[in-house]
Amino acid sequence: MTHTVYIGLGTNLGDRIANLVEALERLDQHAGIQVTAISQVYETEPWGLRDQPDFLNLCAALETTRSPQALLDDLLAIERDLHRVREVRWGPRTMDLDLLLYGDEKIEEEGLLVPHPRMTHRSFVLVPLADLVPKRIIPGTRKSVTEWMEETISGEDIRCLGTLPWQPQPQASLDTISEHHRM
Repeated sequence: MTHTVYIGLGTNLGDRIANLVEALERLDQHAGIQVTAISQVYETEPWGLRDQPDFLNLCAALETTRSPQALLDDLLAIERDLHRVREVRWGPRTMDLDLLLYGDEKIEEEGLLVPHPRMTHRSFVLVPLADLVPKRIIPGTRKSVTEWMEETISGEDIRCLGTLPWQPQPQASLDTISEHHRM
């Protein structure tokens, strides 16, 4: 079964554009994951720990046959492959991949909370997510992405840098691929 999933990507170390492209390529090449759309790229000030470089953020829509936990494991593996080091909470990173929404599911497992528990308070998530699904109601709330965004943004400096020099490529649907492999 295929699920529509939304993830957030962020980076503030190294070649930030190249980091975003590499993460998207790795996701798109992964079995059971297909990137179907990406938002504009936004530059934002750091959240939490302020004394670090600005971030580039975007959101991506995925189609996946992976379970929520398996997908989270895939995201963490890509972070590690792109040299993510977890030394300081909210510290600088080459890549941060957050599982924001997994269909309409509300998931509460050890190490996995979906929707992402802080997404409704982070403009660097809500603004790019609104590029993709502005009217989407966030599970467990009665508000859309846009409504949360309008409530959250107040004086924050969010700069739209435009489109990434990478776009999803049309592929066979994951359901078709799964059916073919079962034959």
